[in-house]
Amino acid sequence: MHRRTALSVSAALLAAAPLLAACSGDARPGTAAVVGGERITISALQAEMRDVRDAQNRSPDAAQLIADTSGLEKYKLNSMIQSRVLDRTAENAGITITTKDLEDARKERIQQSGGTAQFEALALQKGGLAPGQIDRAIRDQLILAKLTQKYGEGKIAGPAAAAAKELGVKVNPRYGAWDPAQLTVGAATTSWIRQVTKPVAEAPAAG
Repeated sequence: MHRRTALSVSAALLAAAPLLAACSGDARPGTAAVVGGERITISALQAEMRDVRDAQNRSPDAAQLIADTSGLEKYKLNSMIQSRVLDRTAENAGITITTKDLEDARKERIQQSGGTAQFEALALQKGGLAPGQIDRAIRDQLILAKLTQKYGEGKIAGPAAAAAKELGVKVNPRYGAWDPAQLTVGAATTSWIRQVTKPVAEAPAAG
């Protein structure tokens, strides 16, 4: 799966390792992970994956899209966990995203991409996002932008680490273990946030 970040956060998060404690192990049956005491159920994770596969299968490039996303399950679990950590980071920083913020950002990205259909196709190709998952990704991007404004470029690692530590993350061993060095599950290298909003002409080719 081709990856591109909205902000260069992943490298900075490596510095957060000393502030985090890995926490994987016992989880209730049917649970993929627990973040801040809230379960991410296996059924919810499977629903995220199913939505993406359904969208991919509707594309004329279905075979290639599916082949490029063989690690979809771990990527989606990472995204679901990381979005919750990002929400807590924003909350701690006093940052909010309004409905208008989200609507304006979506409209701008649709215009940049040449229309809704083109935008959704790009989100699916570059971000592994079904149409119903795009708003969450845009929200995460807006949060990251505001966090960068508050703390400075490349200085989000500390606040993100603190938020993750507050929440605690438990991952079902079936999916791996929480990696405090990268804020990801196992050895996954998925980015903190996907960049799926640039015009098609600016987007890198899938590979």
